[in-house]
Amino acid sequence: MGELLFAGARADVTPPPGFPLAGYVARGDSGATGSHDALEVSALWLSTAEDPGVLWLCLDSLAVDANLVDLVAESAAAHAGVPADRVVVCASHTHAAPLGWTTRLHPAIPGARDEHLVSRLMSDVDGLLRSLPGRREPSRLAWCAVPADGVGTNRNRPDGPHDNTTGVLAVGTPDRVDGLLFDYASHPTVLGPENLTWSADWPGVTRRALTSALPDHPTVGFLQGAAGDASPRFTRRGRGHPEVERIGVLLADTILTALDSRSRFLPPVAPVVHRVTVSLPARRAPGRDDVRRLVTRAERDTPCGDSPADRIRQTRLEGARALAGLPVDLPTTFDLPLSVVALGDIAWVHLPVELFGSLGLRIRAASPFPVTRVVGYSDGYFGYVADAEGHEGHVYEAMISLFDAPAGDLLVTHAVELLRRARASGVGGTRLAAGG
Repeated sequence: MGELLFAGARADVTPPPGFPLAGYVARGDSGATGSHDALEVSALWLSTAEDPGVLWLCLDSLAVDANLVDLVAESAAAHAGVPADRVVVCASHTHAAPLGWTTRLHPAIPGARDEHLVSRLMSDVDGLLRSLPGRREPSRLAWCAVPADGVGTNRNRPDGPHDNTTGVLAVGTPDRVDGLLFDYASHPTVLGPENLTWSADWPGVTRRALTSALPDHPTVGFLQGAAGDASPRFTRRGRGHPEVERIGVLLADTILTALDSRSRFLPPVAPVVHRVTVSLPARRAPGRDDVRRLVTRAERDTPCGDSPADRIRQTRLEGARALAGLPVDLPTTFDLPLSVVALGDIAWVHLPVELFGSLGLRIRAASPFPVTRVVGYSDGYFGYVADAEGHEGHVYEAMISLFDAPAGDLLVTHAVELLRRARASGVGGTRLAAGG
């Protein structure tokens, strides 16, 4: 078994003001007036001298599309010597990042790639990846997963399905922490559409709080979980930056406490990446009369405030209008890249969608790994994948989805099958408690 090596680095990728922000239909094409806090890219590379392992690249972006993923993978191969199939690119899903880093993400929502913005971003990413080979050092791993109360919940009903745990991988030596990779499932939407400044929202605060609290100021990466129907809608006490700070620090404190009391060291097993591309059937366009009724009903219930109930009604209206604008000539299928990163008894399954919490919990329950973390917004973007209850209730996420309810069941099946193949490949490791 080769010695485990780690390299981590981060860079500020905040654009200049003036470019449109992504994430909220209600903003229209408003440009950013400035920056409240930095948008960052974090690279965390685990490998051995004999095996390139895995490189996680975590970006403060609404999403990453196939073109951006390809550019990052090509850069990793050229500048760090990491093969493209060992690179996993993940978006935090902040709604205060540039619209122009990706192409149009949904046929019923405006958007366009801005070559100037992408070029600026990739210049920073190239420099970051170029620095990694010289940073590799022998490292040890520690793991913990704990509940994180008060950060996010199911956003359609607070008692709905939601994975409320945060999983934390710490990398370093017995005397220091060089890198942290944490995941949690909740939209970074403390800031609302009225915010016109660049911001990483609560994941950025959590990262900064962790970096500042740990003496060696580690590289911290964030993986967004199965957050399709999860957000701080029922936990936030406001929509401004003080509330972003409160929620972000709350999660950081939870992680720091867990690192002190709950983490356990892992053997130096090199990560293994397993990939597959699966085909999901696109939704069939609903009848015009049905859509018209949904839009009329949603317009009749148009809210006038920003309470959780008002936000649900507002997003339902946006979903109905998006459904009305859905083209009838959608492709019959979409090809989705799935990946599993296996590290002993821990697996991260990466999906290019906004997955409902109930579907993520089903993947975890059926996984052969004792610990499974479900991560969305990775290696591409195909929008929401809602469960049957969401489709029956005509919630926003289901109405704007490119998929019908059976596609969610099929995606769960494909993800679990990939996890089983990864487990059967013989990746070893210390035994951990199930559930993660």
